Amino acid sequence: MNSADERLAPNHGHIIESSFQPAWWLPGPHLQTLWPSLTRPRPKLPLTPRRIELADGDFIDLAVGRPLGPRVLVIHGLEGNLESHYAGTLLQALESTGYQPIFMHLRGCSDEPNRLDRAYHSGASEDLAEVLAELEQDPEGMPLAAIGFSLGANLLLKYLGEQTTPLVRAGIAVSVPFVLRDAMLRLDMGASRIYRRYLLDKLRLNLRRKFASRSMPLSVNLDEIRDFNQFDDLVTAPLNGFDGVFDYYNRASCRPFLQTIATPTLIIQAKDDPFMFPTTLPWEHELGPGVTLELAEHGGHVGFVAGRSPRHPVYWLEQRIPEFLAEIRRSDA
Repeated sequence: MNSADERLAPNHGHIIESSFQPAWWLPGPHLQTLWPSLTRPRPKLPLTPRRIELADGDFIDLAVGRPLGPRVLVIHGLEGNLESHYAGTLLQALESTGYQPIFMHLRGCSDEPNRLDRAYHSGASEDLAEVLAELEQDPEGMPLAAIGFSLGANLLLKYLGEQTTPLVRAGIAVSVPFVLRDAMLRLDMGASRIYRRYLLDKLRLNLRRKFASRSMPLSVNLDEIRDFNQFDDLVTAPLNGFDGVFDYYNRASCRPFLQTIATPTLIIQAKDDPFMFPTTLPWEHELGPGVTLELAEHGGHVGFVAGRSPRHPVYWLEQRIPEFLAEIRRSDA
């Protein structure tokens, strides 16, 4: 590229229309969101546990697949784990296309509660930074890519925007909340309240498990918490060093970090995601030069189910993600 081309080249990413076409038998965002969660089988892969000791005395547990090829890190969403509907099947799809998947449990989301009072949260990109720094020291070097879902997608994009030299070749973010305050407000509306109730119940259960053998440092009645604004103000913010809920939402939301992402990054998003508003989506000029925002008209939240029949659903993400990884490998060749 000559100097004139460089002056004309855009200094931001771009937005493209997705090729995803939803299954006719799953109309609307809620069926797209709920169907895979309720119906998908959870395959059990032969995974090797690995523990990363963190600088603050806590730990992150990984589950490592077979060494078939380039390594790909997978980061789950809010209260996710290997039982999340996308987890086992995506790891399976990665292995079948020649990658070694590594599943990252956020603090307290593996079989053992984390040691410290602090927990995982949407903006804990320092944990991802430590994990990637540890993986880079392995003989294989840094992973080819990291894939984040929902909360994990927000965390990944924040990390990519913060780092001048991220320790990963590419990023994939699926169903990103972008603006945490928007997600909180959206989950208080209409049918989206079913996700709020489900997730808050899981958060309460996880907290009780964590503090079952030691005293909880907060004076709060978990049963009286009715929404995410309360939970994040009374629990998430104080446990993780934020000055209240809005300080947490402002500092942890990934949208302000998008403009500095130069790493090749694919964001896969549905316009009808029931965890956000249409105005939550970033504009093209907000995207860093490495970012492609692939927008589908429909797809729900981590849904993206296609196929002609309920007997033969097609989980499109497991086609699109390996396709993007193949593009990255070709560009590296």
